[in-house]
Amino acid sequence: MLNHLRLPRWVALLLLLGLAAPAALAQSDVQATEARIKAVFLFKFADYVEWPATAFATAATPFTVGVVESEPVAEELARVVEGRAVQGRPVVVRRLRTGEPVDGVQLLFVGRDGRGELRRILEQLRGRPVLRVTESEGALQAGSMINFVLVAGKVRFDIVPPDDAGGLRISSRLLAVARDVQERS
Repeated sequence: MLNHLRLPRWVALLLLLGLAAPAALAQSDVQATEARIKAVFLFKFADYVEWPATAFATAATPFTVGVVESEPVAEELARVVEGRAVQGRPVVVRRLRTGEPVDGVQLLFVGRDGRGELRRILEQLRGRPVLRVTESEGALQAGSMINFVLVAGKVRFDIVPPDDAGGLRISSRLLAVARDVQERS
């Protein structure tokens, strides 16, 4: 279409880029909004889960959320938790890469980019009082407790209540708002 107008190629390219930029920005906005929503959910999940005293090294130990391979969620979560507390403890966000130790966290979120190591990561946490949250297909079967899913463009979550989590208890109020509650097989 632009060739028929006899515009120089660089002008045509600029016009095409100008038309593509809003679509790229819209996609970026959608991803940022999704990360923000997931971060808020992660923070709110902590209000509906009871951790045993053994989940914390001392009475002064902060509530630590580990985020594996999801920088956008980690950034948003750091903003959400700033100056806030969970069960009377200050909240700390630890950014983790695949292969790093996940010790000392009470809630662990494994992003899509960590799905290659998902089974290994989740296996390390079996029997420990760590709420395991993911965003990958098949994650609940791999040992996750909560898995984010997109339904009609909205962030929802499925839950498998813990049966091996070292004393974690998920409130029935959280189970009631899940998209699906599954039994661990």
